[in-house]
Amino acid sequence: MKLNKSKIDEEIYYYVLKTGEKRFLYRHKYYDVLGKRKEKKKSGFITDKDALKALLEDKSAILNGQFKQVEESKMTVSNWLDIWYETYNNGWGVKTKERREDIIKHQIKPLLGKCLLTDLDKSTYKRKYINPLLKKYKPGSVRLFHRIFCIAINAAVDDEILIRNRFKNIKIEMDDKLENFLTPQELNTFLDVAKTFNPTRYTMVMLLAYTGLRKGEAQGLKWNDVDFTNKKITIAFTRDKHGERPPKTKNSYRTISIDDKLIKQLERYKKWCVEIKFKNGMKLDKKKDYVFISALTGEPIGETLLYQTFRNIYKKIKEDKLNIKEITPHGLRHTHATVLINNGVPPKTVANRLGNTVEMVYTVYSHSFDEMEEKAVSIFSNSLSGANTGAK
Repeated sequence: MKLNKSKIDEEIYYYVLKTGEKRFLYRHKYYDVLGKRKEKKKSGFITDKDALKALLEDKSAILNGQFKQVEESKMTVSNWLDIWYETYNNGWGVKTKERREDIIKHQIKPLLGKCLLTDLDKSTYKRKYINPLLKKYKPGSVRLFHRIFCIAINAAVDDEILIRNRFKNIKIEMDDKLENFLTPQELNTFLDVAKTFNPTRYTMVMLLAYTGLRKGEAQGLKWNDVDFTNKKITIAFTRDKHGERPPKTKNSYRTISIDDKLIKQLERYKKWCVEIKFKNGMKLDKKKDYVFISALTGEPIGETLLYQTFRNIYKKIKEDKLNIKEITPHGLRHTHATVLINNGVPPKTVANRLGNTVEMVYTVYSHSFDEMEEKAVSIFSNSLSGANTGAK
């Protein structure tokens, strides 16, 4: 390829494609931080002004000591994600590691993997990544995918490969109303159906509904965490297919009150567990044993049992022709929170029970707070009307 010097700058050249079209490139020689002579070049610019702009950006970066930004300009998003994951994953929890690996593989790389890291701009990012994701996933999921990408980009900024994170101010509106919850009437019917299944399945469903615990927190609950005298349970662990570990956040460590109905069910269930353990040649150890065990083996349940339970419950609901909206296991947590909010329980109390922040409660359950505000207006108006009626 024959290069010809341009008139705009001595480091900018032009060349002619086989199609007869003219293109521009720049070649800039410089010394790195160790005094080693290097050259940075880039081609494919349609105009000499575009080439000049890119050249000046590189010169500016070099003068400011940002050598990595210049030297890593050919790194793709896929390349950086591999480096980022390999470098930082040792400091992540098991679930975090698994989630980020999955998002990198199935969302980020297919859409952005071939893009050059330093060239990716905000408009391209929205066009190639955010917009296609919104067509396929709910806004809440897209927010998560976007957040993970931004964490990786922030690491590239810290590593001086990028000057700044161009994508942090992108907003993804949460226009989908939360529907993964039951009304109190639906929940009562749901629990009545659940009661027809074995004690482990029913007690776990009841516990989730009456406490708002996460699935992993329920699986990690031990008998030692249940205070029958003071009617409280303490959440100190979470458990899944990767094993037992402490909760992810400080807020997740908590002790919450439970009512007499749940206490009595746990007492009955504990006696049943003693019998199941005995049948399998074991004794119940309240300090070490998990609350929820298999009805067949007496061993701790696996994480698929709850999903199987929900499938069986909804199968019976359909057979009995009951009109109950279908929710996921996590929907019991949303149900617990929604019922509390709709009955005027303060957001801080709800957050403490869920192991969340108040801000998160406001964000996730905004629909309930909107309804509460409408009720408040009506209550105030009715109160004044009543006062006027009684006045003479």
